[in-house]
Amino acid sequence: MKQKLMALLFIVAVGFTSCDNKDDVDDSKYAEYLVATPITIAKSELKNSVDIIAPLPIDESGKMYAYKNYIFINDKYKGVHVIDNINPSAPKKIAFIKIPANVDISVKDDYLYADSLTDLLVLDISDINNIKQVNRLENVLGSNVIWPARADFYEYDEIDYNTEIVVGWKTETEKRLIEDYENNFKGRNVAFAEIALANDASVGQGGSLARFKIVEDYLYAVDSHNINVFNIQDLGSPKNLDTVFAGFDIETIFNRGNHLFLGSMRGMYIYDITSPATPTLVSEFEHGTACDPVVVDENYAYVTLRGGNECGATESGLFIIDISDITKPTLKKTYPMDSPYGLGIKDEKLFVCDGDSGLKVYDKTNVENLVSLNHFKDINTFDVIPLTETLLMVGDEKLYQYQYKENSIKLLSTLLLQ
Repeated sequence: MKQKLMALLFIVAVGFTSCDNKDDVDDSKYAEYLVATPITIAKSELKNSVDIIAPLPIDESGKMYAYKNYIFINDKYKGVHVIDNINPSAPKKIAFIKIPANVDISVKDDYLYADSLTDLLVLDISDINNIKQVNRLENVLGSNVIWPARADFYEYDEIDYNTEIVVGWKTETEKRLIEDYENNFKGRNVAFAEIALANDASVGQGGSLARFKIVEDYLYAVDSHNINVFNIQDLGSPKNLDTVFAGFDIETIFNRGNHLFLGSMRGMYIYDITSPATPTLVSEFEHGTACDPVVVDENYAYVTLRGGNECGATESGLFIIDISDITKPTLKKTYPMDSPYGLGIKDEKLFVCDGDSGLKVYDKTNVENLVSLNHFKDINTFDVIPLTETLLMVGDEKLYQYQYKENSIKLLSTLLLQ
């Protein structure tokens, strides 16, 4: 009994000693921050990880693509959701194409082209219920750096770059020292640099944020610096023709006739594809540093610049650029925006996804005096695709479809993607 009592007293004493020595936490030194950690897969798994599975809730909706009666929505860095849109009033998810590190797709004659890091995949979607991979071209795409999601801290020290590949990021809110955040913020550009070094009716339609563009028998795929050119005359067996250096921070590609319009964080670049295998620079329009998708009609290019973020600019807006002389693009008019992303045009209508400020619809007959037709305010918007009879829009993990009505549009359906 005496030994048991002594043991109990010892345990109690240790407990009190531990409590007495415990440092008091000063909550004023801490704050809640968003912490990003990488999602990785083994390099050996990348080739064998493509799969067609049942529909899943979307994690982070990305770019859209419309083809025939189907809509494809990218789940950033994870793959593509397939939506049956034969009835636009009641679309439904029917499958998920699992593709690690995927950001873009394009489709021609039932062949779907998709990126998987630096590889180009070819899938046969002629039977939408039995999608098959038919080809994989390895290391033919330049490095599109998979940037971390917006966060205050990036935990990537444990990555083994010899055996692992970063295919995405997950974020969680955690309490961290304010002092650590301030020190981390000062060195953020260095951290990004380290991560970067480690890593016709037969054709569908993408949005303004697309990096893939099919023009007749050629697929143009832009990465951060280049235009990668593929001959797809044999749809199942693309030929890698050339890689054309196009500048820095290339983000988007748009086509009008014999010209490609590239949007970058620095400006808009125009390339001639009269000789489709060898795009040649015609002219450029510099606008400073900002995120920059672009769409084009006969005489003007419409560019949204989003500031107040990692893109570097402080102000956001819509730039309208006169391209009537393709060799000398000049700024025609600017309009203030809040936080614009994608945009689209159909006939005389201009659609602008202005982030949390909603979808804005304008009559662009007179570009120097845009007339507001609609403003859908209470939604978050990301990108749009204007089709013949309807408008597709994705934002806030939802797919919206609108129907054109004379000089306005009305909501037709909403599909929750989560």
